[in-house]
Amino acid sequence: MDHSTRAAQFIRNEARVHWHDQALWYVRVKRDKMAQSVPEWENLREIAAQIKAHTMSRLPDYLEMFEENATRLGAKVHWAVDAREHNETVYQILKNHGVRRVVKSKSMLTEECHLNPFLEARGIEVVDTDLGERIVQLAQEPPSHIVLPAIHKKKEEIGELFHRYLHTEKGACDPTYLTEAARGHLREKFLKADAGITGVNFAIAETGGLVICTNEGNADMGTSLPPLHIACMGFEKLIPRAQDLGVFLRLLARSATGQPITTYSAHFHGPRPGGELHIVIVDNGRSQILQKPEFRRVLSCIRCGACMNTCPVYRRSGGHSYDSVVPGPIGSILSPAQDPQRYYSLPFASSLCGSCTDVCPVKIDLHHQLLAWRKELVLQGLIPFPKRLTMKIMGWVFQNTWAYEGAGRLVRWIVPKLPRSVLYNRWNVWGKQRELPPFPKESFREMYRKRRIQESEARNRK
Repeated sequence: MDHSTRAAQFIRNEARVHWHDQALWYVRVKRDKMAQSVPEWENLREIAAQIKAHTMSRLPDYLEMFEENATRLGAKVHWAVDAREHNETVYQILKNHGVRRVVKSKSMLTEECHLNPFLEARGIEVVDTDLGERIVQLAQEPPSHIVLPAIHKKKEEIGELFHRYLHTEKGACDPTYLTEAARGHLREKFLKADAGITGVNFAIAETGGLVICTNEGNADMGTSLPPLHIACMGFEKLIPRAQDLGVFLRLLARSATGQPITTYSAHFHGPRPGGELHIVIVDNGRSQILQKPEFRRVLSCIRCGACMNTCPVYRRSGGHSYDSVVPGPIGSILSPAQDPQRYYSLPFASSLCGSCTDVCPVKIDLHHQLLAWRKELVLQGLIPFPKRLTMKIMGWVFQNTWAYEGAGRLVRWIVPKLPRSVLYNRWNVWGKQRELPPFPKESFREMYRKRRIQESEARNRK
């Protein structure tokens, strides 16, 4: 099922589409206000882009440096080539420690690797402790946004969910009441947990330290109470020096939620006294992206979600329509890189307006990469035949002036006279959500020629 088919299911509920769109645009407006309050904002973006480009250019050296320094601090570093090896590594660590209950803070990497069902199938209870993540976990749904995982749900739906699983009052949907209920529920899980699993926002090669950013403090709870901490990270999370961190922390929260900084920015340098810290560094297709010069800049992504909040397609089609762990513009580049056959439609789920590129805190040229992926998918022969045929015909029309002008005259003459049932039917997928504009009686070329003739006649009369 392609993106447009799944999006059609989301947009059947017009009220949901409207508030989903407005909620995300509200976050985008907050981001703009925060960016405008920092005079050196564009300089920060440029510096961040350069730091990431430099890191990728010397990645093996920095990975070795990080491993050496992290090990010196008492952490144990593991390497995983793909999702299967990542999951097996995490499970083996948990098994060796006799772990039966795990609390997990937000981690897009573990979502990418489908760690939760892997561990649950082996008898380990996994509880997501980020509030949004816990909501979608109880609903047995994937996150629809990387920062706002339950943005697609209304408070009334969450109230029903909490009544069923957390035994809150029936019909209660006050956000404060529901949050307090979730806090009490999660506190029990923290106290009984045998291990904590987290993602990683930044890993610093110079120090071997990790930085985890949250707004709820759940990562701190999940790593402070249990004796075992497993941190899972893709290798793109690496930055060279501690002094580089300040650049990214100033960009991350402002771009993600319109905050000056995340409420908690926790630094981990080795395990806590009496505990263990295991760091699992994952490739899972990232090396393949790194080898492609036209796409490697996507590895600079710091997972802020700003491109989703501004994207007109994402805002009106919902995150689940992408059928991908990372949706939106950034996911439409990352997903085809991992599985082009499954995600061939995602690079076309874009207007190429460039708004995603404008807000990206590390200046990834997202709309250019989306266009490049369209070409790549055509070369791989993954575009459906009707689309290939249509684009071939349109390309021929645009290449021949006489065909372009003739087609324009024909359309302006025939289309307004056709019955509506001929224009808007189940075969016209564009017509399902769009109305054709009124057709002008003349084309621009015809009006231009007529005007030139009139101006020439006027000059001759003088």
